[in-house]
Amino acid sequence: MTAKPDIDHLRQWIGRTQEASDVITGQLVKGLRATLFLDIGNPVDGDAAPLTTHWCLAQPVVPMSEIGADGHPARGGFLPPVPLPRRMWAGGQIEFIDPLRVGDKVTRSSRISDVTMKTGSTGTLCFVSVEHTITTPRGVAIRERHDIVYRDMPAPGDKPAAAPAPVPAGKIRETHMADPVLLFRYSALTFNGHRIHYDRDYVTKVEGYPGLIVHGPLQASLLIEFAARQRGGKAPAKFVYRGVNPLFDGAEFSVNGNETDAGLEVWTANAAGAPTMKGTASW
Repeated sequence: MTAKPDIDHLRQWIGRTQEASDVITGQLVKGLRATLFLDIGNPVDGDAAPLTTHWCLAQPVVPMSEIGADGHPARGGFLPPVPLPRRMWAGGQIEFIDPLRVGDKVTRSSRISDVTMKTGSTGTLCFVSVEHTITTPRGVAIRERHDIVYRDMPAPGDKPAAAPAPVPAGKIRETHMADPVLLFRYSALTFNGHRIHYDRDYVTKVEGYPGLIVHGPLQASLLIEFAARQRGGKAPAKFVYRGVNPLFDGAEFSVNGNETDAGLEVWTANAAGAPTMKGTASW
C-alpha cells in the first residue's frame, strides 16, 4: 500500500497557475467529430467546433524520459505530486459562454483551486480541483472546474468491487460500442498517454481493472453533445457531471437522457444498464 499523502504539503499547490495556447484546426475538428459520432463534414475557418474541443488543446508535452509509470507526465510541477498511483477524471462543471470555432487561437488559464483527502470504502482518496478559463480573441468562451481523483492500488487478496446496480434506460437513448479503436482515437486527439486506455496488460495486471477504461472526458463529451442535440444544437449554459463507475471496453454502452423541470438529466451506462457517468444540463 502507498503511504498516506501529506495533505498539508499537497495543499501548498493551491493557487498555482498555468497558461497555455493552441489553435483549432479543421483537421482536429474532423477527428473529434468522427470520434464523437457526429457528422464529419468539411470544417473551415469560422465553423463551430464540438463543444468540448478545448479538452484536445495545448496538452502537456514532455520528453519520454519524464513520463511516469502510468504514461502521464511524472508528478509534480503544476499539479501536486499526489503519491497515490491510480488517477481518474472524477467530474466537474462547465459553463458554455461563446462557441469555439475553427481557426480560433485558444488560451487556457488554469488555477489549482483545492486539494482535499477522504477515506472511503476503497481506501484513501485525494481530490484535486482545477479551475480553467478558456478564451478566444472574442473573449471568454468557457469556464470550468475539473476534478481529478487519485487512489491506491488494490491490495493482494482484495475482492473486486460489487457490480453497480442497473437503472431504467432513459426516455431518450442512443448506443455505441466501446472498442479499443474508439479509445485510441480519443487518446490520440487529446495527446493522452495514460496507459489505462490502451495497455491491457498494464490496466489489468498493474492497476487491477478488468479491461481498458473509457475516458471520463470522452463520456462527458458524448453527454454534452447528446444534450445539445435535444435543444437543436444549442449548448447548455451549464453542465455538471461526475463519474460514478468505470466504463470498460468490449461491449455496447448507452447515452441516456430524461427531461426534468431544471433541464436534462443525462448519463452513460454500461451494457448491463449501470450508470458510469451522470450529468445535468441546463439552459
